[in-house]
Amino acid sequence: MTNSKYISPLVLGFIAAVLTVVPLIKSLGCCLLIPIAAYLALMLDQKANSDYSKLEIKKGVIFGLITGLVAAVLGTVFDSIITLITHKNDLLLSFPQLLDTINEFPIDEATREEVISLLSNVVNDISTVGFSLLYTLSLLVNGLFANSVFGILGGIIGVQILNSKNSNR
Repeated sequence: MTNSKYISPLVLGFIAAVLTVVPLIKSLGCCLLIPIAAYLALMLDQKANSDYSKLEIKKGVIFGLITGLVAAVLGTVFDSIITLITHKNDLLLSFPQLLDTINEFPIDEATREEVISLLSNVVNDISTVGFSLLYTLSLLVNGLFANSVFGILGGIIGVQILNSKNSNR
């Protein structure tokens, strides 16, 4: 029961989610990939409807938000599936450096030990079972927040760019 006017942000959100699990592209996910996907969703919607009238900021915000949310949810699902199959992910690979960083934080010893214990349990779950609920939830919450913010920014900037292009027609 998807309203057809939101097809482009759904499609671009899916594409962004797929690209966010690709190792080299993943580091550019939230800050570059999601805003570009939101812009492309607006552009695709204009072309699909052959409507090049002035866009409202509201539409950019909505398209950016939908693109970001879809990318966050599906990106988390894809990352979890890959982790489940391979029993490896970025946290597992960077765990020794993460421990060094935690040991340099100016926090009390009890808090440091609790954080290290929690992370060790996550790493152990991933390496043995291939899944950690805490890791998946933190990945989802982080993605929902970051992708929403950058999607909205991309949508707003996309509206400005498209309105400027369309006014020159």
